[in-house]
Amino acid sequence: MPTKKTTPDFILLIVTFSLLAVGLTMVYSASAIWAEYKFDDSFFFAKRQMLFAGVGIIAMFFIMNVDYWTWRTWAKVLVIVCFVLLLLVLIPGIGNVRNGSRSWIGVGAFSIQPSEFMKLAMIAFLAKFLSEKQKLITSFKSGLLPSLSLVFTAFGMIMLQPDLGTGTVMVGTCVVMIFIAGAKISHFAFLGMLGVAGFVGLIASAPYRMKRITSFLDPWEDPLGSGFQMIQSLYAIGPGGLFGLGLGQSRQKFFYLPEPQTDFIFAIIAEELGFIGGSFVLILFSLLLWRGVRIALGAPDLYGSLLAAGIIAMVAIQVMINIGVVTGLMPVTGITLPFLSYGGSSLTLMLMAIGVLLNISRYSRY
Repeated sequence: MPTKKTTPDFILLIVTFSLLAVGLTMVYSASAIWAEYKFDDSFFFAKRQMLFAGVGIIAMFFIMNVDYWTWRTWAKVLVIVCFVLLLLVLIPGIGNVRNGSRSWIGVGAFSIQPSEFMKLAMIAFLAKFLSEKQKLITSFKSGLLPSLSLVFTAFGMIMLQPDLGTGTVMVGTCVVMIFIAGAKISHFAFLGMLGVAGFVGLIASAPYRMKRITSFLDPWEDPLGSGFQMIQSLYAIGPGGLFGLGLGQSRQKFFYLPEPQTDFIFAIIAEELGFIGGSFVLILFSLLLWRGVRIALGAPDLYGSLLAAGIIAMVAIQVMINIGVVTGLMPVTGITLPFLSYGGSSLTLMLMAIGVLLNISRYSRY
């Protein structure tokens, strides 16, 4: 167990608060018109996002001062609790349905999304498993299969909601961790083929997913249906130009781009702040990932290294998918942009994860 503490990574802390400031500003800018129309309060979403940010910041600073080995001790309990929550969310009357997915537990706007917290719990548990069984990870039966079985059990439960986006991020994060731990490339090639076949099956089994694929290839085939959101997103990005239309001056948020404060908030950033503003956001994410990688490389033990790597992989995968969707490079899926999109569970989870990273940085040698 590490014992020598230093100060937490100051650059990581500053970058996190910078992303949070941009996020709070843009949530208000993107949501004000819709919030005024629906709730007669232009600050409706902004106030809730500030509340979630406050809770997340408190959790981040608390976790920053909790020895990261604590998560190794409680990893199994955390995963079990998250599995129970994933079961509860599927029960009518307990789980709330939004946009066709039964993914939330709670009342009104103050609900939690168990699948978001499963991502962090799975990272903590997998880091524990892989650090203890590293010598077995090259064995398909004794190392790779047990870890993937747990991951895909969680994925299956998330897909029952259904929530392909969150499940994809979780699986992608876990695969990166397993690869870093030393799994054989040949095993990954075999599993990759199975994964592609399974992914195609998931898409073919749900007509709305197939429509998302076809609308990705040609959104103008159904401009008022499955292609509508992507077209409106591109309409937002295009006029932004180099410097944007100006903060608060978006046109697409006037009931063209559906719920622009959530998954498609980057389109509003590009429209209002232009290429310069969008690039600034990407630079902030790049800095965050750079500091995270340094913390992972300098961690004093394998558990800390895998835990940090898992958190950074989760953020990186989520950013790539979200921005890929918004810019038309990937099919539409429900993935929030970390720290920027409106959503209490996502924001709180990300700030908690940064708290874990900051604690690891207090022991890292870099």
